[in-house]
Amino acid sequence: MPILETRTQHWPDEAACDQAAQQLAARPALRHAFVELHGTLGAGKTTFVRHLLHALGVQGRVKSPTYAVMEAYPLPGFDAWHFDFYRFNDPQEWEDAGFRDVFASPGLKLAEWPEQAAGLLPEPDLRVELVPLDGDERRVTFTACTPLGLELLP
Repeated sequence: MPILETRTQHWPDEAACDQAAQQLAARPALRHAFVELHGTLGAGKTTFVRHLLHALGVQGRVKSPTYAVMEAYPLPGFDAWHFDFYRFNDPQEWEDAGFRDVFASPGLKLAEWPEQAAGLLPEPDLRVELVPLDGDERRVTFTACTPLGLELLP
């Protein structure tokens, strides 16, 4: 995976996560991006996605698609999909569920645990890695992997 540029932030609390999500949501390029989210269990991947989708206009509850693998969110002017590949272990499921078509279509794709679908996913535009520190603190690294990803860097 090519790395065009990397930036790191320190989030002292969930409010900083929310602020970062709002800043990312304000970038028009996000509506066409594929964003990978990396981190251990409890690192805050779903929390960041929740704040991001709410900042984009999703109303109501944003749940983790751990068992469903994918949740779709129709938004004004574009669609967003949230994937959680934590329990994904069958490449045939990729084809059967129509994920190839989703990734080929326009819109925002957010993928937690992308390493579980290695070899099936396209190159991400932006890679976000969340590392838990003390309490609610996180070190978050944003890596642009494409020119579109450069437009998304904080």
